[in-house]
Amino acid sequence: MSRITAIHASHVIGYNGVEHRHIEDGVVAYEGDTITWVGPHSEWTPPPDCTVLEAPDRLLTPGLINMHAHISGSPLDKSFIEDVGRRQFGMSGLFEMLPARSGAQDDEGTRACLDFSSAELLMSGTTTVFSMDLMPEYNMERAAEIGLRMYVAPAFRSGRWYTPDGVQVLYDWDEQAGLDGLSRAVQFIERNDGAYDGLIRGMLCPMQIDTCTEDLFRRACDAARDLDVPIQTHASQSVVEFREMERRHGRTPIEWLLDIGFLGPRGPQAIVGHGIFPNSHSWINTLGNDIEILGDAGASVAHAPWVFARRGIVMESFADYLDAGVNMSIGTDTAPQTMLEAMRWAAVLGKVTGRDAARSTAAEVFKAATLGGAAALGRDDLGRLAAGAKADILFWDIGSVWMAPFRDPLKNLVYSAREEDLRTVVINGRTVMDERLIPAVNMEQLSANLQASGQRLWDRIPQADWAEREVDELSPPSLLRWGE
Repeated sequence: MSRITAIHASHVIGYNGVEHRHIEDGVVAYEGDTITWVGPHSEWTPPPDCTVLEAPDRLLTPGLINMHAHISGSPLDKSFIEDVGRRQFGMSGLFEMLPARSGAQDDEGTRACLDFSSAELLMSGTTTVFSMDLMPEYNMERAAEIGLRMYVAPAFRSGRWYTPDGVQVLYDWDEQAGLDGLSRAVQFIERNDGAYDGLIRGMLCPMQIDTCTEDLFRRACDAARDLDVPIQTHASQSVVEFREMERRHGRTPIEWLLDIGFLGPRGPQAIVGHGIFPNSHSWINTLGNDIEILGDAGASVAHAPWVFARRGIVMESFADYLDAGVNMSIGTDTAPQTMLEAMRWAAVLGKVTGRDAARSTAAEVFKAATLGGAAALGRDDLGRLAAGAKADILFWDIGSVWMAPFRDPLKNLVYSAREEDLRTVVINGRTVMDERLIPAVNMEQLSANLQASGQRLWDRIPQADWAEREVDELSPPSLLRWGE
């Protein structure tokens, strides 16, 4: 039988069964992979054979749940995807930049991204991640090796978008490929759900609302119910997609998802990836009640603010979704893959769009990054420090340059903390990072592998771009080179 480990810390974000609460001079105890006690030190009676770890300068929080990540390619977005956009595509990079990057990426680059990403996520506070990526078997094994909790979703779709001229978006359809992809995803889940002491779970991901047919969506929803797993799709993520769904169906993307049973009381555990362009968004501005539909349907939204903010696009507004009863969760989507940045951008941009400093608060985005993600996954044992929950615990240094002076833990964390303030990570009762060191991980080597992968990708960009442009033409450098 495993021994009980108790951490005595200066500050703890505990869960009282309803909400997070701040405990000064608190204790978190766990046995095996499960928390057994959380509360004030003054109320703690150590059981026999208990190992007590003193953490006088630490804040303990639950692990962060990253509900939307593309870890097999996102690290290679750096220095390529920023500062470019076409108004014809509503500033989205989906239809020109993403196909070029993906088409130029090789398998070695994908493995380099997966190796790098698992460590990056862990070092910035993600303890559970929803990953819709290439090479699911390799991805799963790499995550389990370092101790990361992962929901793996081998994505599938009936078609792909492309642009032949940088002006229009067209679709190339192959329904059988979508059905085959769904079959492979189901088989992956049946083989691997619950593997590695429960760290690896399966999810379904019909990739995008505009690249999957109604039949594929309905089959995927049926499979999600049969397998009892959550399902996520990208929807309301671009102006182009919104107008395309209107053209096809005369419905908004959210209305169509409701029509086909993806959303609603008889639907599966549904998550809308992004959902940033409801009918009421100022870039759309059409009739409908998309946000209310999401709230009434009990749906979750995986909000990844940075991927849109860098293109001048914002959710209008995070607080409005909460007011409508939508379960909000947080994801990273792209580089940098840090939930600290994701929470910070969600809070700040929510205030900007809402013109109200008292909305989109630190407490609300932290809840989305913990309890909101757990609710989206249908898990009452994640996203909280409470007896019976999984022992996923983050140790933050409250005396660092960025965290001092320390008063309100969530305000300090969301608005001031840096990734290096996270010192130790426990997942499933196992210490997977101690004082910023992950066993058997050489970050310098992982970074070097990623750099080499990026160089190969940039050299091959003309082969993947519709106009055969060099990388510096497709993504112009910020500065001219010396002598130019």
